[in-house]
Amino acid sequence: MRQFNAVIERCPQTGLFVGYVPGFPGAHSQGKTLDELRENMLEVLGLLLTE
Repeated sequence: MRQFNAVIERCPQTGLFVGYVPGFPGAHSQGKTLDELRENMLEVLGLLLTE
């Protein structure tokens, strides 16, 4: 299994958690909770790695 480090911030305007993987174009997502963001990031990474 591959591992990636993600940067996570909370948007002050929307309250959503926003995450991205530095140096990996297109690897970004958002979620209402950290758990939702984690699931969304895993989905995005899975899609990008199968391209």
